[in-house]
Amino acid sequence: MRKQRTFADRLRARMPAAVVAAAGWVLRILPRRLSDAIGVDAGHFSPAEVPPPPVVPSAPVRLYIAPVNFAGQGYEWARAAERVDGVGAIDMQYTIKGSFGFPTDNLVPVNVFLHSREWQRRQFQTVSAGFSHVVIEAERSIFGGLYHGNVEREVAALRDAGVAVAMLSHGSDLRLPSRHRTIDRWSPFHEQSWELVPVLEAQARRNFALLRRIGAPVFVSTPDLLLDYPEASWLPLALDPSAWKTANEPLRRSVPVVVHAPSSAVVKGTHLIDSALRRMDAKGRISYHRIEGVPATEIPALYRDADIVLEQFRIGTYSRAAVEGMAAGRIVVAHVHDQVREHVVSATGRQLPVVQATPDTLEQVLADILCRRDYYRSIARDGVEFVAEVHDGRASAAALRPFLLTANRASTRGSTQP
Repeated sequence: MRKQRTFADRLRARMPAAVVAAAGWVLRILPRRLSDAIGVDAGHFSPAEVPPPPVVPSAPVRLYIAPVNFAGQGYEWARAAERVDGVGAIDMQYTIKGSFGFPTDNLVPVNVFLHSREWQRRQFQTVSAGFSHVVIEAERSIFGGLYHGNVEREVAALRDAGVAVAMLSHGSDLRLPSRHRTIDRWSPFHEQSWELVPVLEAQARRNFALLRRIGAPVFVSTPDLLLDYPEASWLPLALDPSAWKTANEPLRRSVPVVVHAPSSAVVKGTHLIDSALRRMDAKGRISYHRIEGVPATEIPALYRDADIVLEQFRIGTYSRAAVEGMAAGRIVVAHVHDQVREHVVSATGRQLPVVQATPDTLEQVLADILCRRDYYRSIARDGVEFVAEVHDGRASAAALRPFLLTANRASTRGSTQP
């Protein structure tokens, strides 16, 4: 008798060898049907690993955000949503070993997420019956294999139960490489040797079409993604500024500490800036620290002890690392497109206090920082104020409010039971 393949077996069969080889990074960017299977065993898990369903908030409006919590943002957006009167919120994250340890309300082992029909059914029952609103992150399935990973069916089932649904894009799930190449000479999508480029192109096109078909409100975590989905709303990244606060001003040392913590070296442009930074380090002008694989709990102390935080130099936006650096009162340097800066001014009334640099200007920019320390310390102070106003959760709550105060009016009930 032919052995029946499991859900994970079917996923692995669709995956190119290059994707499997890049497992660690792929898990953070690829669609769930590809990435969940990487590094996952044959579906083994113990009953003790199956978590109970989340506790449904008692508030009139009950928000569920799932399933990835990239950079801890699902959790932070849940806290931001709770700033809206009458809202309680829970985030869920499926996880594998080696995750960075960001806080989450409902942590689910990936094997349970993929293979436990008991968990899948209980989770769907709890969410569909207990929550009034759901935000689906990165166009990924939120109930594992219950609907065979089909996000459209999940959305239909939630709507049938009277739940309002919104979609949320984090970045590589929607950013179209062929578009990005046309606007930025530094785009990582120019890299012909990067085997994931065609995968990401297909993914972005597929997700764009999915969002169109679903027709739900769409949020994006960074303003550059508005070029990929113009109808979307910017949902600012959020964090607790008090966790990053320090009284130590930057650039008080003769040799400043410069840190760079790339989540993906190819996307952040690490190989394009590394030689210049090491050259400046060798000359004793800076003390360069490249940080990788550090748990999230250790990053605040590392940033507070630095003078300059280098973010990314290829994508043209600013991500959580830049927000963290500003919150810590550091001078943040990155390559940020004019479109992003202009949208920030339009939406917030504030200039983005991130120092502009590209791989070919970074050394010159750092030299200027060393020469004009008082000026750049003032930019660092602006960064603290910017985060306190734009990224402490209040602006995120304002972005979510219209969705949270709108009930689902598309319920048809009864046709999409698992």
